[in-house]
Amino acid sequence: MEEIRTPEGGTLIPVSIEAEMKKAYIDYSMSVIVSRALPDVRDGMKPVHRRILYAMNEEGLHYSGKTRKCATVVGDVLGRYHPHGDASVYDAIVRLGQHFSMRYMPIQKQGNFGGIDGSPAAAYRYTEAKMSTVAEEMVADIKKETVDFLPNFDDTRQEPTVLPAKFPFLLANGSSGIAVGMATNMPPHNLREICSAISAYIDNPDVSLEELCGIVKGPDFPTGGIIFGRRGIKQAYKTGRGKILIRGRFNIEVDKRGRETIIFTEIPYQVRTDDLCKRIGELARDKIIEGIERVNDGSAGDDVRIVIELKRGAIAKVVLNQLFSKTALQSSFGVINLALVKGRPEILTLKDLIRYFVEHRQEVVTRRTRYDLRKAEERAHILRALIVAIDNIDEVIRIIRGSRDTQTAKNGLMERFEFDDVQAQAIVDMQLKRLTNLEIEDLRRELAELETLIVHLKDLLAHPEKILALIKEETESLREKYGDDRRTDIVADEVEQINIEDLIKEEEMVILISNLGYIKRIPLTAYKAQGRGGKGSNSAKLVEDDFINQIFIASTHDYIMFITNEGKSYWLKVHEIPEAGRNSRGAHIKGLLTVSPNEEITTVVSLKEFSDEQYLFMATAAGVVKKVQTSQFSNAKTRGIIAIRLDEGDKLVTAILSGGTDELILISRRGQALRITETSVRPMGRAGRGVGGLKLAQGDELAGALRVESDACMMLLTEKGFGKRVDFDEFAAHGRGTGGQRIYGVSDKTGEIVGTINAADSDEIVCITSQGKSLRVAANSVTKQGRSASGVRVFNIDPPDMVIGLDRVANEDKEDA
Repeated sequence: MEEIRTPEGGTLIPVSIEAEMKKAYIDYSMSVIVSRALPDVRDGMKPVHRRILYAMNEEGLHYSGKTRKCATVVGDVLGRYHPHGDASVYDAIVRLGQHFSMRYMPIQKQGNFGGIDGSPAAAYRYTEAKMSTVAEEMVADIKKETVDFLPNFDDTRQEPTVLPAKFPFLLANGSSGIAVGMATNMPPHNLREICSAISAYIDNPDVSLEELCGIVKGPDFPTGGIIFGRRGIKQAYKTGRGKILIRGRFNIEVDKRGRETIIFTEIPYQVRTDDLCKRIGELARDKIIEGIERVNDGSAGDDVRIVIELKRGAIAKVVLNQLFSKTALQSSFGVINLALVKGRPEILTLKDLIRYFVEHRQEVVTRRTRYDLRKAEERAHILRALIVAIDNIDEVIRIIRGSRDTQTAKNGLMERFEFDDVQAQAIVDMQLKRLTNLEIEDLRRELAELETLIVHLKDLLAHPEKILALIKEETESLREKYGDDRRTDIVADEVEQINIEDLIKEEEMVILISNLGYIKRIPLTAYKAQGRGGKGSNSAKLVEDDFINQIFIASTHDYIMFITNEGKSYWLKVHEIPEAGRNSRGAHIKGLLTVSPNEEITTVVSLKEFSDEQYLFMATAAGVVKKVQTSQFSNAKTRGIIAIRLDEGDKLVTAILSGGTDELILISRRGQALRITETSVRPMGRAGRGVGGLKLAQGDELAGALRVESDACMMLLTEKGFGKRVDFDEFAAHGRGTGGQRIYGVSDKTGEIVGTINAADSDEIVCITSQGKSLRVAANSVTKQGRSASGVRVFNIDPPDMVIGLDRVANEDKEDA
């Protein structure tokens, strides 16, 4: 282009504005990418982090020493290495010292470094910091020429281009940053798993990605939480990109009023509790999430405690699902494994990250070994001269005394003993104390040790595989020194299979249902065993005219099927039933199920799953029996479907799970029993009425039905607290529709039979009265008696109270309790 002259005589060279903007933008982009936003794959650090640790190391701010004002550290970093704003440097220092940001913190903090609630750190004139032991591992051996240095911004100092990084910082702590046109978002991992994967790679550089994924289970966030699904993890490790779903960890508690409270003790990574609680409060206020009464943020320091109190009748599972879908309590972590490799940004797989770290350590250890070898050889070179000089000390003294200056003395020594300049200088600098016998022996011992060390170091340099073995040994040492247990759990194979019960502890519960429809669950461990004939203890605080009429034991992960007096069936999961204290009424069952006003729950049964191979065997008060495949009830849920069509005046008494070919015993309230084979009752659809089972006498009703078990016997309990055990062998199988045999000597003293269960000698039973008193006793404390016997007193109750039911605690449940 043609030059343009200025009035002052200067020359302007016109350029294209498009070309200049393009060049300026590329220069800016590369500056951000290389010098600010992206970590180096070798030490896992951005320039500001590297400069912070190097400056602190230069100033001696080691873990064993005192902390120093962060203002001093910021000033040192700015003035010597990092010509940017003080806020950016202090923010970086703060993040390096936050327990909820870094999985393994390189900064030991003193003062307010901010909280997980989003509160900011105090100004740097108030806070102090020093290096942690992890940071010391990052800079270890930096004085041994292990890494390259370059001039700082004003050419007054040298700074490292990378740290020696014995600690796998990038994999252990992750990184995040936004550059120009690209971004990195790398999750932290568990050090034990990372070190094991590095060792596996050193042992076999051709190790497959699948094997590495078997060692490194997935990210391990400092804030804990639960990762759902492994597909995103495997994709991230295989391609460098993936999406990981994280949920907070919670407990459900019940207060004295019987209301449920959800308490979150862990939240997803990089989520702040203050913002989270504010969002939950807004959703509750706007009725987007129903059932929340109030939200409190009880988090303190690094500990998370978000308390969400529910309204009466609110179902915790429903609220939780809404919280997970509408708030950051369920978050996605988008993995982008982008780091600088030889100054160029690259997307890296898990194996790439491990390989580049090992290659970096190979270079560092090799350079360290060369440095140690050189220093050892230099020292040995001098020691040999010192030993020769001491052995010829009289002649050495004569030469030095006869010299007019130091250089002449050195020349004389070099000529006489063939020393070089370095050795001669060491001899003229030698102190007189070196002439003692002890010092001479120390020199000889030191020389022998150095010669052994020199042989070892040369051997290392000659065999790269020994360098790798040393790296493996140092890595294993890091695992033992800093390794800890995982904080983040990983559950479910696919996100679609996630269920809320994955987060709920599986334990045995006692479920109580009152006549007026109140239901609750109590941990089985709340019941302590008592002796036979005891008075029991309170299990429920009932309203006037109410009484307990159902009790059974089931796991929190079981299904509970409810069948009403109208023959309709409903089901819930046990953990969806509100847990309450022993003195609480519980929640009304009609608040959990869509039950019509005239329906009453008459029968409850627990089951693990719905299956074509499993049957629900039902028996009514009139002695009618029916069996239906449990798979036909899988769609019942809370709205209900028909289970059995009942004649007018009849009601369902019991429903038990069977295999379709079992033997069963039907027992009446007045002491009659009939043993039948289940094959005599054909499978029916849900709408069927059933067939005749036990032929009842006038005024008698069916009390229960039991499946015959070879390792148990029948436990019978009457309404006035008497009971006995009877062997199944006392009864022979008869045809369906007959009157059966005597099983209990019912009288006015004992009252009619109200409870029937199977019980082994090792089991315990829990029985309850209409007024809410419960008793837990060993089954073998109730004696076995004949068919006509009237039993023994099991439960000492006072009229008008009466026993209404019982259930058993199996041997394995008792061990858990």
